[in-house]
Parts: sequence; structure tokens; C-alpha cells
Amino acid sequence: MVRMNPRSDVKGPLEAATQVPPSQTLSRGIRALEILAAAERPLSIAELTEALGVHRSVAYRILRTLEDHSLLVRDDSGRVQPGPGLSVLARGVSRNLQTAALPELTQLANTLHMTAFVAVWDHQECVNLVTVEPRHSGAALAQHPGNRHPIATGAPGIAIQSTMTEERWQQVGAGNPYRSEAHEARRLGYATSHDEVIAGLSSIAAPIRVPGGRPAAIAVVYIRLDQDADAVGKALAASAARIENQLA
Repeated sequence: MVRMNPRSDVKGPLEAATQVPPSQTLSRGIRALEILAAAERPLSIAELTEALGVHRSVAYRILRTLEDHSLLVRDDSGRVQPGPGLSVLARGVSRNLQTAALPELTQLANTLHMTAFVAVWDHQECVNLVTVEPRHSGAALAQHPGNRHPIATGAPGIAIQSTMTEERWQQVGAGNPYRSEAHEARRLGYATSHDEVIAGLSSIAAPIRVPGGRPAAIAVVYIRLDQDADAVGKALAASAARIENQLA
């Protein structure tokens, strides 16, 4: 007789949860919101259906559910676009970080005459959480909340990596390479990049250590070639320190 370990098939909540297959319907609904958020104009239902790769009847059910929760709205012509319910959800994302960062971003943007933003680490990417453009400046570069770029590209990603050793990054970095520039960024307190995320643009970023969460970065983007990167980097590092004090 073969004896079975009475606990061999008992799994903890986390392990069991990771083995549950994802909801296809929920995944399609989230994908629909991603498509609408990335679109430069409202989309017709036919366009959204094609982008989702589903039958029109499936798309209608998804859209009706999202509409009921104000996550999308239709204009007079029936085209769909993101709805006000998304702004309610967005306010809850890293709420403390947004609250602590906004005054610093405003000061940086208006002092440096550059667009300032906070980027957070999201798996393979950096995502802009909150952004502030300078007042009375027609030459500022737009960086909208929700914009994404690869974590291994650009100053924000380097700054985030600089909060960790290379060995630690290999454990948590999901296979993304560890930038050699992160060592220098750790020494300086800020990271720089040029011509990486967007051709011709430069960026400077300082890391923000978030208690109990993933590190983030406060950054600016600019096109001026004569900019004193060290002065800007020190200003960003000082802002990052004040944000961290608010979060502590």
C-alpha cells in the first residue's frame, strides 16, 4: 500500500491563487480600457471590436459593463472614450506618493521650466504616475500620466535600479538587464540619459524609496543641450529626499 503525505496536496492561499486561471472576460475589459486610453480620439465600436479581436456581441457586453461603471462613455455619434470613473480609480493609485510628490513637481517644473513627473516601476516598464508642466512655457515637453517606457531604458529606470545592488536586481528585475549607469547614479543620487526613450531628448531622474513598496523616480525631460545636468540632478535628489520624508 502506498502512503500519501496527508499534506502533499495542501497549498497556501498565495500558491493556490497563482494556479487559478485568469478571467478572460475581465482581461478583455481591461484591454479595452488600455486601447481607449492609448487612442488619440474616440473609437467606434467596430474599431474597438477589431482591436480587441472579439465578436461584436462580446464587445457590446464588455462595453455595456464598463459603461455602467462610468469607466467609458459614448459621445453623440456612439463613439467610445475613457469615462470619469477612471479618474476616481486613478486617485487611489499610490495616493500617498502622489500627494507628497505634487508640490515638489510643481516647484521643479516652474523653477526649471521643464516638465516634471514621477515614474513608478510596473513589471517590465516605467509608468508615469503624475506629471506637472511649467506655467507660462510654450516649449515644455508633454509627459502624460500613463505614458510607459521599458524599465531598462531612460533615466527613471536607471534611478530605480540604483536603489538596489546588481545581485538584488537579478532577483526581482524580471529578467531586465541591470544598467551599469546605476552604479554611478547611486553615487551621485541621480541618473541621466539622452536619446533613449525619445530620440533627441534628455532626462534626469532621482530615486524615491517608498516604504513597503517598489521604488519610484522623480524626473524631468528636456531638449536643451546646454543644461547643467548636475544642478538639475541635485535639485531632483533634494525633492526626492523631501518626498521620502513625507512618506516615512
